[in-house]
Amino acid sequence: MSYNTILYREDGPVGIITLNRPDDGNMFNVEMCHEIRDCIESIRRETRTRVVVITGAGDRFFCVGGRKDGMEDTNLYAGVLPTLEMYEAIDKLQKPVIASVNGYAVGGGNVLQVVCDMTIAKESAMFRQVGPMVGSFDAGFGTWYLEDLIGKKKAKEMWYTNRKFSAQEALDIGLINRVVPDDDLEEETRKMALEIADRGSFALASIKAAFNARHGGVQGLARMAHDLLLRTYLNTDEAKELGEAFASKRSPDAERFGH
Repeated sequence: MSYNTILYREDGPVGIITLNRPDDGNMFNVEMCHEIRDCIESIRRETRTRVVVITGAGDRFFCVGGRKDGMEDTNLYAGVLPTLEMYEAIDKLQKPVIASVNGYAVGGGNVLQVVCDMTIAKESAMFRQVGPMVGSFDAGFGTWYLEDLIGKKKAKEMWYTNRKFSAQEALDIGLINRVVPDDDLEEETRKMALEIADRGSFALASIKAAFNARHGGVQGLARMAHDLLLRTYLNTDEAKELGEAFASKRSPDAERFGH
């Protein structure tokens, strides 16, 4: 897969997405949002990869937010940076997604790592929400999911004060999972991803769907019931007998139900 604003490669069962705009803080633009979404949708449709890693190019920035350059000057949807499509793609992907934070994760960049299932960061990484400082805010993933991670008081502190949180502080409050020396980030991320890849893919997908069902409403329930439970049910004797009976225009044999 070839893209203009991201890089994608596979390392065995691990798919690695790299935000590739280092000269601009790896900031989202319209094209990057769409490319990340499209890349994740492609990953969703294949069985080679079992875990996905998202990181930033260079050694200074994971992602420091988004730019609306080149967008229509309108209050309608065409004037909105399509970050939600990107976050939603990560959230609904039936594979664990690890954020490997290699520098500053600011604004939408912090929301991006929050939406990922797990986060590993290098010691010098920084985390920050700056919306109210720049006349912006995130009233969805960046607040609801953040509150789940670190609690309401700390989440409000991040949004109200806009102060920087070091990687160690982020670890201490539950914002991220692990901190490693700067030089070890890539290798430690790989170890984490491969460890998870050894777990049962169907079980991991079920667990992720169960977590997401709490927030997802009908979509979250459908992920669990349709994508996972229905697939299992279709392999039961009950489902097979009902299908065969319908196709043969006969009454089903109820004794086969529940086996």
